[in-house]
Amino acid sequence: MPIIKGLIRKEDDNTLSFGDYSLEAKTKICDFEFEGNIYKIKTFNEVTKLKKNELLVYESEPGTVVHNFKKTADLVEFSVEGPEDAQITLELEPEQAYEVFIDGDSIGDVTTNLGGKLMLSVSLELEKMVFVKIIKRA
Repeated sequence: MPIIKGLIRKEDDNTLSFGDYSLEAKTKICDFEFEGNIYKIKTFNEVTKLKKNELLVYESEPGTVVHNFKKTADLVEFSVEGPEDAQITLELEPEQAYEVFIDGDSIGDVTTNLGGKLMLSVSLELEKMVFVKIIKRA
């Protein structure tokens, strides 16, 4: 289901769900408060972007819907869905290795660039969620 009512919401398990790839025009919310931080979501069929305190957290091209997004110092995990394959960018720790899992299968280690960006591609299709888990390497 591509709709997150209100574009972003806090879930009962203290995670965030956000995005709507079915929108034809850019739609955004700039002042969503969660755990003392201010989030900004911009989403439509071409891109979904989440920022926390003006810093990038998540971006996908084309747009996606993200369910139960959780980010800690050592872990990022979420489920994602969309109508077609997506390129996802996450902002993490600079020049750090992370092991990336997609639907439980390791795709190996990925090292972030100097800016801390980790990029991955996810094969998506309508009405199918893909689980992504990223673990910081010691």
